[in-house]
Amino acid sequence: MRKEAWVKVMGTLLRQNFAVAGPSAIPGATEHIRDYDVRVLNRAVAILNELATGLKEKSDLSRNLGLHKSTVHRLLAVLDRNGFVERKPGGREYGLGWRVLELGMVAALRLNILDCVKPYLAELVDRTQETADLGVLCEGEVVSLLNVESLDSVRTPATIGRRVPLHCASEGKAILAFLPSEQIQEHLKGYVFTRRTRNTITTKQRFLGELAMVRERGYAVDNEEFEEGLRCIAAPVSNHSGTVTAATSIAGPVFRITGARFSVLARAVVQVAAELSTALV
Repeated sequence: MRKEAWVKVMGTLLRQNFAVAGPSAIPGATEHIRDYDVRVLNRAVAILNELATGLKEKSDLSRNLGLHKSTVHRLLAVLDRNGFVERKPGGREYGLGWRVLELGMVAALRLNILDCVKPYLAELVDRTQETADLGVLCEGEVVSLLNVESLDSVRTPATIGRRVPLHCASEGKAILAFLPSEQIQEHLKGYVFTRRTRNTITTKQRFLGELAMVRERGYAVDNEEFEEGLRCIAAPVSNHSGTVTAATSIAGPVFRITGARFSVLARAVVQVAAELSTALV
């Protein structure tokens, strides 16, 4: 987001929530207003940080952050209007919005993080001959941030920004499996396991069992669970603090990702994900 737009958003937040006059309108109030503005921004950031751990209702935010319900209501209204948070359809819960992801991608590009990632995805393509991808979780879905396409004539097309429900995505399983149990429960609170194919996992109990297997073997599989004829293998990617924040994967037709080759491909995905995690420290 451009600096001007960011200032506009923050200015709107201050006006909408507190309707305070400008410093020049109240003699001697300049320092007071400055302190007040900082407090507002801190509260807005606190809400975003809290929503980063999972979906929350207004009452949850009020209780967890020690803020009055009316304050939370006003802050959420402005953050929602500007895309920083979003209310779940038909529900009372809020989560992070599309604008947060967009800003994160812009920041990643400016910090050359994705430039750092691309060689590892290219290496994965070279080792497996399948399309490689890096994805992150965003409100019950996996969003593709970067990918490198296979050169094979029969290949999975690379689509940056593609969104896939986490329960039928290998990357979704790979990320979720290595999060603390309370965060897993937050992500799955109210989650609907929509069937996409005959192989799609459609119950929470079975999905939790799948996550346990992912933790045990170190990688996750989408076995035609999102799309018939498509098989994917993913492994978790950790950030500098050791927290799993993303996953890298390969995707290809079921007639190639099978049999003895499967174990070789899975090992390659795990190794490259580990190398990438080390590079991001």
